[in-house]
Amino acid sequence: MNFEEYQAEASVTALYPRRMENLEYPTLGLAGEAGEVANIVKKIQRDHGGVITDDTRAKLKDELGDVLWYISACADELGLTLNEVAEFNVQKLAKRHNRAA
Repeated sequence: MNFEEYQAEASVTALYPRRMENLEYPTLGLAGEAGEVANIVKKIQRDHGGVITDDTRAKLKDELGDVLWYISACADELGLTLNEVAEFNVQKLAKRHNRAA
């Protein structure tokens, strides 16, 4: 699956108030899901000495999927595609890398 396919399929499941005119809802959801990822990583450090178990890897996979869904919804709200976001980010990182080199 590529970003275009993902965004199209994820968009069908996006049911929230004022869809396509409400950037706040998916942004707050993104922050919440990113917090869940951070909390799992914190527990890896606290409870597992930094070792990622199969269980925590599965939990992170689940939560990262939720993060991706909210990123896709934010992009939709802004009239952007995930491909556009990814391409812009890679170009920005390349410029930054070239300046640091």
